Amino acid sequence: MTDTLAPSDLAPSPADASSSGAARLARRMARGAAFLGSEVAIMAGAMSWVSERHLVAAMSNAGGFGVIACGAMTPELLDAEIAGTKALTSKPFGVNLITMHPALDALIAVCARHGVGHVVLAGGLPPKGSLEAIKASGARAICFAPTLALAKKLIRSGVDALVIEGMEAGGHIGPVSTSVLAQEMLPEIAAQVPVFVAGGIGRGEAIAGYLDMGAAGVQLGTRFVCATESIAHPRFKQAFVRASARDAVASVQLDPRLPVIPVRALKNAGGELFTAKQREVAQSLDEGRVAMAEAQLQIEHYWAGALRRAVIDGDIEHGSVMAGQSVGMVTKEEPIADIIATLMTEAAHALERRAG
Repeated sequence: MTDTLAPSDLAPSPADASSSGAARLARRMARGAAFLGSEVAIMAGAMSWVSERHLVAAMSNAGGFGVIACGAMTPELLDAEIAGTKALTSKPFGVNLITMHPALDALIAVCARHGVGHVVLAGGLPPKGSLEAIKASGARAICFAPTLALAKKLIRSGVDALVIEGMEAGGHIGPVSTSVLAQEMLPEIAAQVPVFVAGGIGRGEAIAGYLDMGAAGVQLGTRFVCATESIAHPRFKQAFVRASARDAVASVQLDPRLPVIPVRALKNAGGELFTAKQREVAQSLDEGRVAMAEAQLQIEHYWAGALRRAVIDGDIEHGSVMAGQSVGMVTKEEPIADIIATLMTEAAHALERRAG
């Protein structure tokens, strides 16, 4: 049986500090871990309905960095979720906010009242004043950068760290793979701010590779869905365990007028339902019954409801089983601490082998 590393094992004795894979891994993760305030530079991707207080607290308690998925929550619901998370952990955690949320300013204020140390903005360019509001509270602002040009613009705007996420990820995705984004962007921006790489990461060897390329850390979502501490329905978890990479497919945009961001999820009848929803919304646009902004919100609300049906109710046939292509590497339900330990061991062994 292969020994696994707990996060605390990353502080080797002076005798082997110069040669062990664990020591190399600790050095490469030091910047990201210091930025997050965690033991290891592994963020848990924010997944609506999955990334709630239990999984977030478990992630942080295990040495990683948990992130609450605010999604469509009201300020009152987010307030309760943050309070619930703080009751389960004294370790740092973050909150992921969607930039198009109509109550974004109020959600930022909720985070500030609770002293949340890291706020992640996702889903588009930060609206005017949002970065300033986050930083005024003393929190660190993290944004997603889908292109190098946007990454540079965000850095000029004062963002504290970036996530670059490839199309292999689950949920809303862009058109470019993680490996290409990393090659294009890390050499240009990694020296300026901490950069966390995400999308399709399921094993520690990949983590080691991106750290070697200059990443400060990584973000994984799919790998943690089947954690024992995850509240996802047993049928939702079973779907992950049974699935292969080829089962995680991207949705198709039917009407070019609808700014539908592709969503990666496991193939099921829910995909056909989304196609029907797009036709319905497009017809409403044609008939002048809704404006474009309302049409986009209808699409987003559809996904929120479809995801809840799958995650909470266990309707994995008609709900949305959002999953990244790394889903084939999810083979069982296990405690989140064990998942992190396995990833760290794999990464340390990879770095050891590369050193010869």
